[in-house]
Amino acid sequence: MTSSASKAATGTVTVTGLMRDISRVGTDPHRGGYSRPVFSAAETELRSWFIEQAARRGLDVTTDHNGIIWAWWDTATGTRKDAVITGSHLDSVPGGGEYDGPLGVASALVAVDLLKARGIRPRRPLAIAVFPEEEGSRFGVACLGSRLLTGALDPDKARNLKDADGNTYADVAAANGQDPRFIGADHKTLQQLGLFVELHVEQGRGLADLGKPVAIGSSILGHGRWKLSVYGQGNHAGTTLMKDRKDPMIAAAKIMISIRDTARNYKDARATVGRLHPVPGGTNVIASRVDMWIDVRHPRDEVTAALVESVHLNAQVIAAEENCTVTFGTESLSPTVHFDTGLRDQLQTLLPDTPVLDTGAGHDAGVLAAHIPTAMLFVRNPTGISHSPEELVDDADAEAGALALADAFAGVLGEAMLLTKDRVQAPMMAG
Repeated sequence: MTSSASKAATGTVTVTGLMRDISRVGTDPHRGGYSRPVFSAAETELRSWFIEQAARRGLDVTTDHNGIIWAWWDTATGTRKDAVITGSHLDSVPGGGEYDGPLGVASALVAVDLLKARGIRPRRPLAIAVFPEEEGSRFGVACLGSRLLTGALDPDKARNLKDADGNTYADVAAANGQDPRFIGADHKTLQQLGLFVELHVEQGRGLADLGKPVAIGSSILGHGRWKLSVYGQGNHAGTTLMKDRKDPMIAAAKIMISIRDTARNYKDARATVGRLHPVPGGTNVIASRVDMWIDVRHPRDEVTAALVESVHLNAQVIAAEENCTVTFGTESLSPTVHFDTGLRDQLQTLLPDTPVLDTGAGHDAGVLAAHIPTAMLFVRNPTGISHSPEELVDDADAEAGALALADAFAGVLGEAMLLTKDRVQAPMMAG
């Protein structure tokens, strides 16, 4: 797949070029943007692309039993301990943007190129990780790969997750060469990891408003996903009088409005119904059930809990008014994550004049934060739009992000220095 597009006129591989190389993979002619669900042909092609790119750089590539790809730049001793990790994901939401996930992977590859060009010889191993099913767009659990790695997700639950077509994670994984019997917590790999710095497109307007190309992450807002089902009476659209209906679609519509209004009562809260599924779904049929999935986020976990409880109570009242009932359950829940302050302070020293921003989007760095020091770098998105085809990163900002990542690792790698003949220099810093 690699083409000359990945190289600038000087012959240097660029982030922009790498992104252009994969720009045709997973395009969605119906939704626009990209649809790259885990285990799809598009995501599989991108994984192969990454493995090829990593091998070109002399990295040792392995795929673990949770489907995470690791590309290792080993030290002279080959000991994998206290490793510096970067990377992101290659899957997408349905009709998503071009940069969410792949930008972090492409930037990691270019950061390795930049470090090698400086003569860096790591005394501490460095690896690029590609995590599967970060978006949760196929099996409903975000950051599934990192949750399995850390033990945050029960393997039996993961094996029994189903996609929209009723296929279990276990069956789909097996069909794609991954043995689902062995998924789960990987303490051996975790013990090899010293820290994780994830680069990602910013999914808001913070940097656009500040006029800066790169930011350091401070925290991830607590967030979760809940499934609410409204049960009524399925019936014929033409023969059932309006006064006799128990229509769950009407209740669902009122509940969605209520969710929006409830969220507005909590400062800094975000609540979204992004998916709705009527059963059986016929145009001339009154639904018997309507399933909806709710995403709720807030910086304070207690506020998230209170908002969700209000949503549930209001839904019960609204459903009863329409002679319907509801069930309500948690699909995933992640508390607010504050990135490691020591690592963040170190990045601020290495990347002077770089602003610090929080994010309302979840990331694998947030899952790993409970186990190792983690940090994030965000690259400016001038539109402020993400999970949409309008997501954007300017070419110069993409290269600035990779440079910042390389500068960060040049410092974080500790004893590794820039070797120039007989003289030792400090690593280059980003301005």
